[in-house]
Amino acid sequence: MNIVPFIDIVEDLNRDLIKSERYLRLILAIQRAIPCDVVALLKLKHDHLVPVAVVGLKQQALARQFSINHHPRLQQILANPHITRFDADSTLPDPYDGLVDDGSEQLHVHDCMGSTIYIDGKAWGVLTLDAMKAGSFDSLNPTETRAYIAAVAAAISTSEHIEALEVQVERNHQVAQCMLATAGPSSIIGNSVAITDLLSEINTVAVSDLSVLITGETGVGKELVAKSIHQQSRRSEQPLVQINCAALPESIVESELFGHVKGAYSGAVSDRRGRFELADGGTLFLDEVGELPLAVQAKLLRALQNGEIQRVGSDNIIVVDVRIVAATNRNLQLEVKEGRFRADLYHRLSVYPLPVPPLRERGKDVILLAGYFLEKSQHQLGVAKLRLQQTAIEQLTQYHWPGNVRELEHLLSRAALRAISEQGRHASIISISRVHLGSEFVVSHTVAPAIAEVDIINDNNAAAALSQVLTLGLRDSTDEYQRQIIQTVLATERGNLAAVARSLQLDRSNLIRTMRRLGLDPNAAY
Repeated sequence: MNIVPFIDIVEDLNRDLIKSERYLRLILAIQRAIPCDVVALLKLKHDHLVPVAVVGLKQQALARQFSINHHPRLQQILANPHITRFDADSTLPDPYDGLVDDGSEQLHVHDCMGSTIYIDGKAWGVLTLDAMKAGSFDSLNPTETRAYIAAVAAAISTSEHIEALEVQVERNHQVAQCMLATAGPSSIIGNSVAITDLLSEINTVAVSDLSVLITGETGVGKELVAKSIHQQSRRSEQPLVQINCAALPESIVESELFGHVKGAYSGAVSDRRGRFELADGGTLFLDEVGELPLAVQAKLLRALQNGEIQRVGSDNIIVVDVRIVAATNRNLQLEVKEGRFRADLYHRLSVYPLPVPPLRERGKDVILLAGYFLEKSQHQLGVAKLRLQQTAIEQLTQYHWPGNVRELEHLLSRAALRAISEQGRHASIISISRVHLGSEFVVSHTVAPAIAEVDIINDNNAAAALSQVLTLGLRDSTDEYQRQIIQTVLATERGNLAAVARSLQLDRSNLIRTMRRLGLDPNAAY
């Protein structure tokens, strides 16, 4: 392709397109100009390169965050102000080995080159081009190739300017158009409709000071949502202080929230500021807020209403300016109805309710998340490359995910260790198959898609289960089924709560809370 029509294509990229489409069309234009199998545009964020658009790579590559320190080819590209070409027999590992989208599990790249993209004299990121056939780039005209790179940089610069204007408009109108958030390790990864809607809601409420109540199942990422709200708020330069209400003994919750003075109780040897004071000017994240004792709920309500707190043991009033973000996996409306949570506090916290979708409703986001977790694991475990085989991908996409994103992360960590043990730590590519996911994963997929589903009690007892639902109602029947399951596993594991939690794919603390809600004593002998 001649450079003139290529520039015309680049100029058209910035007309009525969202950012992700601009970048994708840009690299498609590059692929037409320079025939190759893989093109990737990666943005530099701190010490990582994050893909913003790829052609020819598997979907899981989009969520990878390539550490510059762990990828010598990318390191060389960034260090060279000119185009970098790697020999076909280069011994440097290629970051895309095993990620090429051609149906092969471990296809290696044979011809590779890349260039740093500079915007206003600073490194913005890199453009990489790869071919499966050695010598594919031998006949390229160096002058034309440099002109293509310059045109790409100009297009990105224009796109960045358009993006900045769009962000300003979005903030002014509190409208979000984000498709994929990949800002770093604490970002919300996904491009499903459910996550797009969630990101839109986050952008809408973040700019305000309204209290937000984040709801959702265990493991969906409520903490990440809270962090995202704070990072996009006007308080982002101030502290985000977190307290897990479920992890604190009832006797010290009040002190943790509001602080205490010396001598307030046995062991209070000095004055101590509470979380409200520490969060003054910023955001206070009350995780598992549904676990707060009723006595503390009344004092929390006063703090939310008037912005006034009192340290334990003191009559002095302290005024604080704190934005509240709370999270719970409980149904607080039901808790209010049953007298376990104050109605006035619930309404004060849930000014802006924000439900987080479970992983089973997020479609192919599971593959993006898997890519992110595997990239993270391979550096933590000190191996070259962790890749998912197609059998594993199919299994992941078909699973119900009762433990959500946290379950996915733990599952992949175990699978990675099994694959490393089998294939050796020094293998150039370590492939994770369905077998490495473990028999417990397959069983839970085929037998129990969710603990709370009554209709799988037993084929022979289906009629009895239906009769029970009609007699007791769905919730009470579900509670009874959960009670039976937990009691059965408790008996099997001889009362070992940690083993029971593993079998049921729950956190131990969540298991204990569930048992208490169901009227089961976690300390009883079984």
